[in-house]
Amino acid sequence: MARILVTGGTGYIGSHTTVELMQQGYDVTIVDNLSNSSIDVLDGIAAIVGKKPDFANIDCGNFVDLDAVFKQYPDIVGVIHFAASKAVGESVEKPLLYYRNNLGSLCTLLEVMRLHQVTNLVFSSSCTVYGQPDAAHLPVDETAPIQAALSPYGNTKQINEEIIRDEAHADKTLNATILRYFNPIGAHPSAHIGELPNGVPQNLLPFITQTATGLRPELKVFGNDYNTPDGSCIRDYIYVVDLAKAHVKAIDRMLNAADREQVEVFNLGTGTGLSVLTLINEFEAATGVKIPYTIVGRREGDIEQVWAAPKKANEVLGWKADTPIRDVLASAWKWEKRIRNIK
Repeated sequence: MARILVTGGTGYIGSHTTVELMQQGYDVTIVDNLSNSSIDVLDGIAAIVGKKPDFANIDCGNFVDLDAVFKQYPDIVGVIHFAASKAVGESVEKPLLYYRNNLGSLCTLLEVMRLHQVTNLVFSSSCTVYGQPDAAHLPVDETAPIQAALSPYGNTKQINEEIIRDEAHADKTLNATILRYFNPIGAHPSAHIGELPNGVPQNLLPFITQTATGLRPELKVFGNDYNTPDGSCIRDYIYVVDLAKAHVKAIDRMLNAADREQVEVFNLGTGTGLSVLTLINEFEAATGVKIPYTIVGRREGDIEQVWAAPKKANEVLGWKADTPIRDVLASAWKWEKRIRNIK
């Protein structure tokens, strides 16, 4: 079977995608420097699929190390590129870290891919490239204008997409699929893998689940004065397993479809927006656990409201995110209880 290289594959989305790839018969090699993940994730993957993926503990911004991986696995036919720093708030505080890591790693990867004649790339992008869409472009489809980024993180995704397009223009053998995620949440139903941030969570749902365990005293909701029904931000929350399956569909299409364009873009979301306060209420309904929270000021870099129009992904990729939100939230709680040894 074909081999796929997954950069950042011990991370949250990368590990779930690795599981889905392996379950569909792909061989997988992960490269990850473990800067925001744990080597134990490999055991979780093995518990689900029956074996560990191949793994190299390297920074994919290091040309020599990455080149050695491609030499070791000459059967690589495609790459899914997750490896990146990904927290909006942190990127505002540490912009140079984000530019160096997120741009440098992609440039190195593309150089090594070209050297080894690996021509298929799936890139992990984000709905942040749309900024705050105006009302005419909500829900957001792939034709919505790219707006000025509200954070260095969002800007790195925009620039990375431009880098990919420029390289595809220069190298007509390069095929790229850009997947613009909305907000991934949840954990694998087995609870063997899930979201495990280092330190204080930057994303909403891990903070909710850690608050539910008592690890955090309360949840801070950043703003209740937005122009939304309840004043809190609205996002399109997509189950991470559904999201992972979209990457397999993208790889399948790249390897098999004759009619694809050289660079294709898909929005990955449910098509439904949920507010922060609604997500808290849904979590409480799904788990029976009350979440203490307080309203604080807005957070720099946050977008008011955004959700996807996923029609293109539904029709062209043959993919849909349709797991009920309470099942998704229950999976996150099951994972949190497992890692905290809570019965």
